[in-house]
Amino acid sequence: MARVEENSPARAAAVAVHAYTALGAVLALAMVHLSYQGEVVAVLWLFLLAMVIDGTDGFLARRFRVAEVLPGFDGALLDNIVDFLTYAFAPMVLLWSAGYLPSGWLGGAVAAVPLLASCYQFCRTDAKTEDHLFTGFPSYWNIAAFYVVVLGFAPAVTTMVLLVLTVLVFVPVGYVYPSRTEHAWRPTMTLTAGWLAAYAVILLGLPSPSPWLVALSAVYPVYYVALSLHLTRRRRRRPASPVALAD
Repeated sequence: MARVEENSPARAAAVAVHAYTALGAVLALAMVHLSYQGEVVAVLWLFLLAMVIDGTDGFLARRFRVAEVLPGFDGALLDNIVDFLTYAFAPMVLLWSAGYLPSGWLGGAVAAVPLLASCYQFCRTDAKTEDHLFTGFPSYWNIAAFYVVVLGFAPAVTTMVLLVLTVLVFVPVGYVYPSRTEHAWRPTMTLTAGWLAAYAVILLGLPSPSPWLVALSAVYPVYYVALSLHLTRRRRRRPASPVALAD
């Protein structure tokens, strides 16, 4: 294959894809700022935008062969940095600043627990398996924060939810990577798109969203967990690869 010229359209497209991913860091900055301004709904809208970017940048990266065109730039590392900021750090800032966690230093301590767990989750070498599953709860703290706000959880309930999810980071269950896991890809992506649409409609209805729509939106997390457990069980039942005996 011919070498891609430095100023070629392919290089420009690859740079644009990385810039698109990096936009998430700017969104995270706005999330933190708006959290301390008390603009909770605005932050939830930014969570949605960040999820759309995260759900599409990988497709664009593969479409424009960014790893091949820009081999000196680690797009996976950039993606992890942005995801940590938008999926873990900013949601904890929102929950703490908006009063969904205990007040004072105790709320900060609770918020720190998921962050520390996410540091581990994002840095583990087996965070993503060869069959495109996440190992352990994949730091969807933004989704947890969304339901905390929509359902109006008390600080004690929010604390319990965060601590349970933190434990699940370390439990060796494989969780579906919606845009990459091949098994049931079509229904998963269909439900994912439907859930994102429901998320937007729920936000439009705040502070009094339709209880039926909120309950309907919960079908997707239930499906997601059920499919993840099924795939984990199926993987464990596979026969081990034969090992050659030593001479």
